[in-house]
Amino acid sequence: MVRPRFLPDNFTLMLVTTVILASFLPAKGEVAHGFNLLTTFAIGLLFFLHGAKLSREAAIEGAMHWRLHLTVLTFSFVLFPVLGLIFKPVFLPLVTPDLYLGILFLCTLPSTVQSSIAFTSVARGNVPAAVCSASASNLIGIFLTPVLVGLIVVAHGQGHGSFDSIMNIVYQLLLPFIAGQIARRWIGTWVDKHKALLKFVDQGSILLVVYTAFSEAVVQGLWSQLPAVSLLGLVVVLSALLFAMLAIATFTSRRLGFNKEDEITIVFCGSKKSLASGIPMANVLFTSHTVGMVVLPLMLFHQIQLMVCAVLAKRYAERSRVLAPPIVVGSDSNSA
Repeated sequence: MVRPRFLPDNFTLMLVTTVILASFLPAKGEVAHGFNLLTTFAIGLLFFLHGAKLSREAAIEGAMHWRLHLTVLTFSFVLFPVLGLIFKPVFLPLVTPDLYLGILFLCTLPSTVQSSIAFTSVARGNVPAAVCSASASNLIGIFLTPVLVGLIVVAHGQGHGSFDSIMNIVYQLLLPFIAGQIARRWIGTWVDKHKALLKFVDQGSILLVVYTAFSEAVVQGLWSQLPAVSLLGLVVVLSALLFAMLAIATFTSRRLGFNKEDEITIVFCGSKKSLASGIPMANVLFTSHTVGMVVLPLMLFHQIQLMVCAVLAKRYAERSRVLAPPIVVGSDSNSA
């Protein structure tokens, strides 16, 4: 049976279900403490496997296209935060201050990996460059996102101190990632052969963090503090942010002289934000009672970017087919 186009993907449906479950059956007391311990372990395992999955050879080979990667990183870690700050006076009245704190956090995150590569492939872009660029963005984000959070997010709301943020990232994210990279020489083949199992760990970890975060937020009165009109305003703000980045990425890549394949890679890698990295990072960087409100913009942005980029990738692919030269069978050029 073919899934109707208006329905979101399975993982988004699981996220929504998890939020509903946390809203009606939040973890409390000792149960919540147990979930917090389990979440800490799951995040460490998640980043250990991220380290084990990343091929150093592929990263070094793809890194040769430095102009493209520098452009993508500039969009992810410079332009996105700048737009978040510029938009604040205009869009803050549409949402609550805590929600805009989540929007600013969203702007500091690295690009996605799987979906950026998948959309680049569908659109007939430079897939090897997308693999390297998205992977590099996530690796650099482990170091850079906490710094950006300290510079622009903590300054506009509540969060951990900069030193605490960095140390939490080191203990819970960076050390497991480095351990995974070291262990790759022994488990790399097994990891490459069991991608379905790793996807289950990825998604399971995210769902666990979402349930724990929203349970705490619900206990603290999340839904009573969040007017319905603010949710609508949040969709408007996130859509405006995504379309602004798509337009800027397209214009800039053409002005810089990149070919069409590289433009596609820049557009998809430079305009997207990682749910897989963002939710665990939020759990590490923010106090427990603010995490639910902080990750809500990221969850909505995830679905918006998937829907918009799916349409855009299809248009890129159709344009590539139209512009491709026809293959002439039996022409004179093939004769001896």
